[in-house]
Amino acid sequence: MYVPNSGLSKFEFRYNPKTNLFLPRATRLGFFDLFHLNLATDDLGQQRIIRRALFMTNLANYRNIGIFAHVDAGKTTTTERILKLTGKIHKIGEVHDGAATTDFMEQEQERGITIQSAATTAFWRDHRLNIIDTPGHVDFTIEVYRSLKVLDGGVGVFCGSGGVEPQSETNWRYANESEVARIIFVNKLDRIGADFYRVVNQVEKVLAANPLVMVLPIGIEDEFTGVVDLLTRKAYIWDDSGDPLNFEITDIPEDMVDLTEEWREKLVEMALEQDDDLMEAYLEGEQPSIEDIKRCVRSGTIKLDFFPTFCGSAFKNKGVQLVLDAVVDYLPNPTEVDPQPEVDLEGNETGETATVSVDYPLRALAFKIMDDRFGALTFTRIYSGHLKKGDTVLNTFTGKTERIGRIVEMHADERIERDSAEAGDIVALIGMKNTQTGHTLCDPKKPATLEPMVFPAPVISIAIAPKDKSSAEKLGIALSKMVQEDPSFHVETDEESGETIIKGMGELHLDIKVDILRRTHGIDAVVGRPQVAYRESISSRVEDSYTHKKQTGGSGQFAKIEYTVEPAEAGVGFEFKSTVTGGNVPREFWPAVEKGFRVSLEEGPLAGFPCLDVKVTLTDGSFHAVDSSAIAFEIASRAAYRQTMPKAGPQLMEPIMKIDVFTPDDHVGDVIGDLNRRRGMIMGQEAGPTGVRIKSQAPLSEMFGYIGDLRTMTSGRGQFSMEFSHYSASPRNVADEVIKEVLERKAAS
Repeated sequence: MYVPNSGLSKFEFRYNPKTNLFLPRATRLGFFDLFHLNLATDDLGQQRIIRRALFMTNLANYRNIGIFAHVDAGKTTTTERILKLTGKIHKIGEVHDGAATTDFMEQEQERGITIQSAATTAFWRDHRLNIIDTPGHVDFTIEVYRSLKVLDGGVGVFCGSGGVEPQSETNWRYANESEVARIIFVNKLDRIGADFYRVVNQVEKVLAANPLVMVLPIGIEDEFTGVVDLLTRKAYIWDDSGDPLNFEITDIPEDMVDLTEEWREKLVEMALEQDDDLMEAYLEGEQPSIEDIKRCVRSGTIKLDFFPTFCGSAFKNKGVQLVLDAVVDYLPNPTEVDPQPEVDLEGNETGETATVSVDYPLRALAFKIMDDRFGALTFTRIYSGHLKKGDTVLNTFTGKTERIGRIVEMHADERIERDSAEAGDIVALIGMKNTQTGHTLCDPKKPATLEPMVFPAPVISIAIAPKDKSSAEKLGIALSKMVQEDPSFHVETDEESGETIIKGMGELHLDIKVDILRRTHGIDAVVGRPQVAYRESISSRVEDSYTHKKQTGGSGQFAKIEYTVEPAEAGVGFEFKSTVTGGNVPREFWPAVEKGFRVSLEEGPLAGFPCLDVKVTLTDGSFHAVDSSAIAFEIASRAAYRQTMPKAGPQLMEPIMKIDVFTPDDHVGDVIGDLNRRRGMIMGQEAGPTGVRIKSQAPLSEMFGYIGDLRTMTSGRGQFSMEFSHYSASPRNVADEVIKEVLERKAAS
């Protein structure tokens, strides 16, 4: 490789293990010489090669981050500004124009929302940023969840006027579960009703988090012009040109000097709690240096003790640079987060971890499958080791090996070919045939499984069929691809009617899937009306027994069980235990009894819906030395289930949704009245600067088509979000109607 204008002869890079860097073979250049060498050439291709060499193995310069928020808080717009500032794109695309880089699906461009997470890579201050822009709509939270599982840090974006909204809470909870360090960006301070200090207060009260305020806004709404950096005590003022680079650094406005000192003192005190020596010196009157404060802020951020909080307006290109600086300064690199635990095939932790280093065996997690016109892309986070084109890797879920065809670095829907990838990288693999979301790829000689992902069960379903017979096979292939892409999207065939049923997380989720079938796969389908995913349970305790005897010549079958069936705690699903003593039912037959009941629970006694929250206790029984077997006890427990469940007060359970409605003040009464008619229970109200948030719970069956009714009631100004909360017993009249409808449908088929 020859770099013009550098005064160097031809050379190639070699890896130096002492410095963990790739250095020119013919020279003794160090890291910063290489960086300036990168700037010395006008050839963008050469710059990219040298830049990659600079950062390829120096994991301290990696930041794997996600950007997440509620719908319309400005995630994608913030991502677009980051790509512009880092030089990744040269023209800013707007969400409302359908031109945002990371919203490349037709459905995203038309609706102005993010549907699937998109990955891209950019560079800032000599650091490599692997960025994932995630959806905000509740129906697509699965994208946020699986992205957070593979990220080291995140940027939580909050709307300056909307504040901490429902999906913000859900995403924050996912991030807490994944222990992802975060910084906060309060966006849209140029909007009417924006209030930075109110949002900071909401973060404390609603999210139970500790925001560490790093900047203060200068002006608000139409008068928002910039921010005050509390660390440097300098003001960043942008002009009205819309160019993010057109700003000047000035002294703090006189009317903000006292406010700045007040908030800076809070910042310093909270940060210095990370270092006892610095805190002691501070209490004795010694002021810490900016470097010491930054070091403490970084430490506390990585420990999740607090969350550095910034503000600005991404749309007006104000304040995003400081967020990028914070990503580099405060969010962890891949080596600073707890290593991924390794588990066995049953999901139990082995005590081993995937240490983030190129020197350890390969450990990689496939976290997303995306199908496009060139084939399936398997998005993969590499935790340790390295990967090259042509390598053979082991999929520990399937137990089979696969060959790596191509490795690409993604920029939204564009691809940059790579020959290899290593620990810390997020790349897409092409040519993986049997790998699905959550599967672990590893070194075949040193196998291990990373902690798998757990996805929520769908709550809504519809029947779907092709309009003509010629499309039937195409429909099956298309649905198979879509299931691989989205683990929250399920497809099954009704055994009695033969119908194809698709299941998802909400009406919008399934609406998008049908649209993808039509546009991407060219399949026109007939869609039935939405169906609720009902469940069944029991309400009373029953003691019972069952004897299974069968004699057909030769050895027969014999099994007797005595047992109790009773309601279990909510959310348990199925619980089994045995209190048999004296060997009346030998221990080796207990698993067969458990299996018989567990399998039977898939079909409840009322209408055949799956049964949940049931506890079975095996209390006694008897066996025959010759005729008893595991299969005999399994058959006995299946029959016992059919015998006893109708006696245990079976009841229909319906999904209850957590609903958050925003409405202007003058329509609050209409909205509450409508929710009451839908069997909703109002949980609380919260007044805001531009309207009221009404929190409630209501059955999913009553919420179909709600968005249209809400817009009619509020003259198009109302918004709502909905997510699954829990299952609850359905009222008798509703249950009778549902059961009657199901039984009639079964009889007709």
